[in-house]
Amino acid sequence: MPPSKSAEVDGPNYVMKKRLLYACLAIAALYVPHQACGQFTDPHNYDNTPVGTNQIELAYAYARSDVSIDTGLVIAGAKLSLNEGTVQYSHYFRLAKHVMWVDASVPIAGLSGSVTRTNIRSSINGAGDSSYQVSALLKGAPALSVAEFDNYKPETIVGVSLSITAPTGQYNPNRLLNLGSDRWSFKPEIALSHPFGPEQKWLLDAYANCEFYADNTSYRGHDVLRQQPLPGLEGHVSYSFNDKLWTSFDTRYSLHGPTSINGLDQNDRQQNFTVGSEANLALNSQHALVFEFAKVLVHHNGPAYTGFAVKYDFVWGKGYRTKR
Repeated sequence: MPPSKSAEVDGPNYVMKKRLLYACLAIAALYVPHQACGQFTDPHNYDNTPVGTNQIELAYAYARSDVSIDTGLVIAGAKLSLNEGTVQYSHYFRLAKHVMWVDASVPIAGLSGSVTRTNIRSSINGAGDSSYQVSALLKGAPALSVAEFDNYKPETIVGVSLSITAPTGQYNPNRLLNLGSDRWSFKPEIALSHPFGPEQKWLLDAYANCEFYADNTSYRGHDVLRQQPLPGLEGHVSYSFNDKLWTSFDTRYSLHGPTSINGLDQNDRQQNFTVGSEANLALNSQHALVFEFAKVLVHHNGPAYTGFAVKYDFVWGKGYRTKR
């Protein structure tokens, strides 16, 4: 789909505005879809779950973003709106007495944006980059069947995971906006999950992760975009009101991740602090609804956005049990 414009403008001024908008929004689109949908690792993500469980998750997310601009570009900030639907499948199994699971997700999104003090707008709809993850619980969570869960008491859990994002999304270097990033990324993570308080209704989740990026060799058509690793720390505190409802307060801090184009440093080292909240309501043993909210409070060379998501979970299989 070619970019749409709110007004037709001819001459060198329009060409210059278009080039500036291209540079601005190409950088913004590289970050926003991923950040809006994967800013946090979910609290309770490393809960023990019966082997043999399958889960389908249908999610809708919306984010409104005012993205930071390269200080070398003398233009106002870009404003982006993202609407995204995601389908994710997960399967839990036993390997060497440990609980492991794999999941895959594919997003379909619509992204639109503009630059302040111009009348140029652009939008795009299509598939985003697909994601894949393999995870394992290393300590405190034995691999159990659903029947064995009757005698299981939650304890401190140590888990690990590796997430991979593949460049399968819609990408055209001649467009102002892209849903795909045209590069691979890899995010290893280690997690500590600790229940505490009366009846262990409280849960503390602490995650440490780092995202590594391959190069985008067709950035703006022929340039090479390179990004250094972006480490992050997360903290989640949740409270279970009963067997059907829990809520959480979520935080994430990330820093570093500067970029270069054709070897030229862009001086865009990031520093971001995000807060959010999640509520999980189990309708019964197979159906659940999840509500999420996130807002960036500190954003230095990173996306400044407010977003929310609504998810529906359905589980089945010989070991099915409400995951969250």
